[in-house]
Amino acid sequence: MTFRHLQIFITVCDKLNMTAAAESLFLSQPAVSQAISELEKHFGVRLFERLSKKLHLTKAGNSLLYYARYIIQMNSQAEKEMRLINKRNFIRIGASVTIGAYILPKLILKFKELNSENTVEVIEDNTAKIEELILRDQLDLALVEGETTSPNLIRKSFMEDELVLICGASHRFAAMTSVNPHELETEPFIVREKESGTRKKFEEVMAEKELSWHASWTCNNVDSIKMAVAAGLGVSVISKFAVINEVCSGQLCNKEIDGLHFNRHYKMIYHKDKYLSPAMQRFIKLCDA
Repeated sequence: MTFRHLQIFITVCDKLNMTAAAESLFLSQPAVSQAISELEKHFGVRLFERLSKKLHLTKAGNSLLYYARYIIQMNSQAEKEMRLINKRNFIRIGASVTIGAYILPKLILKFKELNSENTVEVIEDNTAKIEELILRDQLDLALVEGETTSPNLIRKSFMEDELVLICGASHRFAAMTSVNPHELETEPFIVREKESGTRKKFEEVMAEKELSWHASWTCNNVDSIKMAVAAGLGVSVISKFAVINEVCSGQLCNKEIDGLHFNRHYKMIYHKDKYLSPAMQRFIKLCDA
């Protein structure tokens, strides 16, 4: 049974005449008769009584007519909705927290300027959660700062970043030209949650240099970290993009660490089997520019 069978059946019901139905559908009369015969064979019931060269809908036929109209109507609505979505060029973009706060807004603004017909939906979370959403097809693509693990993802570097040491204006580090790495071992750190890409990069570099550290405060957003550091409650290592304004205003100090660097690349990710819609291709091109 196909949509074609149901559409022919509905037309025959409306006309109660095979020839008239065939003319209305621009089909031959034998083609219409064959479609009705195939439907009757499929369901194992008679859909029409043929009495005195006239068609009469049976009880089974009347029941099928209700469902046939409903199915055809729903199919038509689905077609319209899918075509509308295609015209809107809807795209779902994910971002890890730092990128979502300081990089993505400018990208989205530029994208909208160049593609005003596009509808963009953004979800911001840590890298692990964003990866999960990509794998569950709840996002089309994403920009993340942390490492992803699934072999089903395509990964592309798109921007270089550096994590920097920040302290409050009255902190003892503020007066130093640079900070000795071992000075970090005595300081309380205000850090992101464990699933954060920023946290993982910090932990990796500190472990490589065999430096100990302790967290006095764990936050899941960058603004809380900056406010706590500015208040003198500890130091932190976060993206240079996140502290540009605060460093310029003197609220926070950005200090070099002797021989210690926290460099990384932001990455674009999407599922390896994902169909790259025109909207996705345009966004990827923008990020590559």
